[in-house]
Formats: sequence, C-alpha cells, structure tokens
Amino acid sequence: MNKRTLWAIMIVMALALMGVAIIQFLWIKWSVSLDEKNFNTRVFLALNEVRDRLTEDNQSKDLVKDYYKQKKQNSLIGNDELNLTQNIISSKEKSWSRQRIEFEIRSNMMLFDPEGFLENIDNIKLDKYLKTAIQNQNINLDYEYGIFSNKNDAFLIVNGNYVPDFGDVAQSSVIETGKGLYNTEYKLSIFNGEEVDPGSIRIYFPDKNSWLWRSVMPVMSLSILFTGLILFCFIYTIMVIFRQKKISEMKTDFINNMTHEFKTPIATINLASDSIGNPTIINNQEKVKKFVGIIKEENRRMLSQVEKVLQMARLEKEEIKLKISKIDVNELIENAVENARLSVIPKSGDIALALDAKNPEIEADQTHLANIIRNLLDNAEKYTDGAPHIRVETRDSSDKVEIKIKDSGIGISKENQKHIFDKFYRVHTGNRHDVKGFGLGLSYVKSIVDILGGKISVNSELGKGSTFTITLPRKQNLKK
Repeated sequence: MNKRTLWAIMIVMALALMGVAIIQFLWIKWSVSLDEKNFNTRVFLALNEVRDRLTEDNQSKDLVKDYYKQKKQNSLIGNDELNLTQNIISSKEKSWSRQRIEFEIRSNMMLFDPEGFLENIDNIKLDKYLKTAIQNQNINLDYEYGIFSNKNDAFLIVNGNYVPDFGDVAQSSVIETGKGLYNTEYKLSIFNGEEVDPGSIRIYFPDKNSWLWRSVMPVMSLSILFTGLILFCFIYTIMVIFRQKKISEMKTDFINNMTHEFKTPIATINLASDSIGNPTIINNQEKVKKFVGIIKEENRRMLSQVEKVLQMARLEKEEIKLKISKIDVNELIENAVENARLSVIPKSGDIALALDAKNPEIEADQTHLANIIRNLLDNAEKYTDGAPHIRVETRDSSDKVEIKIKDSGIGISKENQKHIFDKFYRVHTGNRHDVKGFGLGLSYVKSIVDILGGKISVNSELGKGSTFTITLPRKQNLKK
C-alpha cells in the first residue's frame, strides 16, 4: 500500500467518522427540542386549567355577593316573609337558559373591574390549583410562580405569598431575585379577551434545561461511548498500519543489509578459493595458508552473523536458556575493552575505564553479558565521525550494579531514541552501508537485560554523543 492510498483511506475514514458524530449530535438536539415542545404544551395546558378554575371561582363569588346584597335590600324595604318566599319560588322556576344568560352577563361584568379580579385571587387556592394542574400534566420539576399586574408592572403574588407595596424597593427586590420568573416564557393572560389584559399568571422552571438534557443522557452517553470506541479503533488501526508499514520497511532494510553482509564474505571466499586453485599458488604453501586463513575468517564472520539472527529468533520465541554464574563485572568489562581497543586505536581513539564498583560480583550469563558490552562498544566506535573517545564506568547501586558506556559519537535524536531498541531498527536506514549491521544489536541487548531483570536507558543529543546506562541485579531468580 503506497503512501497516497493510505492517506486517502485515512481521509475517507475521518470524514465518515465526522459525519456519524454530526448526525448523532443533530439527532440528540432534535430529541431535546421535541421533548421541550411537549413540555411546553403540558405547561400551558396546566396554566389554562388554573386560569379556568380562578375564573369559575370569581364568577361564583359574584353570584353569592349579589344574592346577599338583594336579600339585604329586601329586608330594608320591609318585604315580608311571603314576598321573600315568592321571590325564591320565582327564582327556582327560572328556566336553565335564563340562569345561563344571567351567569354570562355577570361573567362579562367582571371585565369592567379586571384589577379587582387580580387583587381578589386567593393565594391558597391558587397554590392548590397550580399543584393539581402540574401533577395532572405529569410534570415533576420544582417551579416558581406568580400573578403579575400589567397596570402596576409588579407581582401581586409570588410562590403563594402576597407582595405588598407595588412599585417600591421591595417589589424591585422581588423582581431582582426572581428574574427567571419575570422573564419566563411560560405566562398566560388572566383573560382570554384581547381588549382587556390586566395581568398574567407566570411560572418558571429553574431546572428545565438540565432536566431536558438528563432525559436524553442515557442515549447521549451510549452515543458518545460508541463514537469514542469507533474513534479509538480508527486511531489504533491507523497506528497499526503505520507500524506495520515501518516494520515492513525495516525488514526490507534488514534483508538488503543481510544480503550485503553475506555477499562480501562469500565473494571473498570465492576469490580465495579460485586463488588456491591457481597452479602458481597451489605449490606455494605460504600463500595457500594465507588464503585458507582468509576463508576461515570470512566463514567465521558469516557464522557470527547467522548466530545473531538465530539468537534473536530464539529470544522472540523465549527458547533461549541462560547459564547463570557468578561474574565479576569489572573483569568482564576489562576483557571486552581490550578486544575493542584493537579497532579503536587505529582510528586514533581511546577507551577510558572508571570501574568504581566496590562489589562488582553479580549473577548473570557470562557469554550474553559479554555480548552486551561488546555490542555497545562496537556501536560507540561505529557511530562516531573521526576518532572515537569512549568511557566505561561501573558503580554500586544498593543491591544492583550500574554500568555506563559513554561515547563522543554522532548522537541519537529524540525521535530515534524511542525506537533504537526495536528489532531491525537502524538510525541509518535504506541501502547505506557506511555502518554495517542488521539492526539487531540493541534489540538483543535490551532483550537480554530484560531477561536478567535489569534496565537499560539512553541519554543522547545529536552531535554530542550518547550514554547507555545498564542496571543489573546482583542476585537472579532464574533457574540455572
């Protein structure tokens, strides 16, 4: 898969994921809007119910007042019991239609004194009617309510309590503390008529918005969860694709480098073999020995390279077996340094030792530990422009021994430091052969250190060299 195709797939997947997220958001928003419309309808139905009951109460009250007023007038003008009885009988004989006409007339007469109607509203009944109406509409939210007078621009009743002194400081305080109620969208005129509008009944739900969102919270939570899972899978898939692409490139580099590493000794062996077969050489024992030595050396070199690959394969399958024994770290390092100096000194370099560990004895596999030191010394020499200057230190660290190998090489960038212990990874990739190797050295070092229960870290800066620090325990819990 080439880079262009990969980026095209990423863009399509990103757009698809974005589209799903937008659709989910719009659907949730639509659901909240629908719930809000339904809630608004129920609130206004409740307010209509309260208004109707208040109107009925006021009409009944007027009829009772008129009855007692008429009774009083009759007694004042001296009507006797017979006349009163006749009036009552006459009233009973009125037809239903006549009573309804009188009721409508009296209802319409209220319009001449709308403010009187507002001021005569019973706060206790108002509270009772509102609670009943709200319950009838299955609304279970806390609310604030009030009766508002348009004439005075003030509340007459707030939350079941009368508010005195319209227009004064107290009223301003009521409005200030009840801004939600004052500005509420839920208000209904006390009268249906358009000509007279004395005031309104208002109700406010402080927790309405949070309640609306809570109602869709389960669906929204699941939506966010699944969208998050899709996003995670998308990101993880992209990371895996890039990682696999990187591994593929490293394997290709490994094969190219391995081919180069094997091609050189094979060519040398082939040339030496041809030379031995030459009639002028075959009778010269000195030259024959020389070419046989070259063949053996190149063969040893190839065998060493093959062994590295096989070791990594065994490490990966966890088939490698360590031979644990007591080792003097200082002594092992001195031997490794002596061999490394053979390739460092010709380049005008040097290797300094500061073996300060007072108790250098640890339990480890001597062969693999020696390979670790040789690998790090070999890298310190190879990745240096000019004369390599290397310093090896040891020191005690409680129940561990610490080994540091410092060089004056080209250094390693922060980005490369994250991957130098990965198998096949090389700082110099591609078909460059200025530095030989398979990219297995540091991966091998890290694997052995981990098996021994130790830790390895690197501190490096481009152009200023690198420092590898290995910490190994003195005692091993591995089976010998």
